[in-house]
Amino acid sequence: MTRIKLFVRDLRSAVMFITILPAGKNAEFSPTGMIRCFPVVGMILGGLLVGVDFLASLLWADSVVAVVDVLFLIAVTGAFHLDGLGDAADGLFSHRSRERALEIMKDSRTGMMGLVAIFAMLSVKVAGIYAVKTTCTPFDSLVILFMVPALSRGGMLFGIRFLNYGRKNTGTGHDLFEKKLPVRDFIFLVPVLVLGFLLGVKGLFIALVFGVTVFLILTFYRIKMGCITGDMLGAMTEVSEAVLFLAAGTAIL
Repeated sequence: MTRIKLFVRDLRSAVMFITILPAGKNAEFSPTGMIRCFPVVGMILGGLLVGVDFLASLLWADSVVAVVDVLFLIAVTGAFHLDGLGDAADGLFSHRSRERALEIMKDSRTGMMGLVAIFAMLSVKVAGIYAVKTTCTPFDSLVILFMVPALSRGGMLFGIRFLNYGRKNTGTGHDLFEKKLPVRDFIFLVPVLVLGFLLGVKGLFIALVFGVTVFLILTFYRIKMGCITGDMLGAMTEVSEAVLFLAAGTAIL
């Protein structure tokens, strides 16, 4: 199979896995191969978000557009990462043992901590996007809306690379950890970070916040659980996305 065909196969797998977007008929599922394409899927989501934001801006004020943007991200991903955030929050903040916390994450019911985490992250995203739209130039706003979903999906690669999977032969994320993720699979994060140069100092700030956020989340996971799960990857995506939107909207840069 040629490199182009492999890339198309892996991209279709990634699209199927973390979005509700159509990936074509008879798409072959490639669990380990698709990981490198997570940032590419993020770029696709970012491109769609730019379009939604532009159209919504023709109809409503920035405060309403920010809500529409967040609702779009929820819809286009089928709330996949958001569900992981709720489950992970219930387990991580249950003050139980590691084994019990993992059991709580598997429970399909969302508890109080999960609801609080979901509400908090959605609120931060709306506030962040509103800040971006009111403090940045229209061009910078569109670049940020494109970049952030790509970076937040790319953050999952670090979790897969540096932490061990916490469940034995079960769970949504099990197949992603079949083998150690090679460094070359981070290649599609590079163009996203390079795009940040269009934003000048703010682009460098966003890249710095991205690195620090990923490091802190993974450090917390390592100390608290000593492992990672699919739910925790989803939570990582949601938290980093919210933090990046908020950071991008800072008025001092």
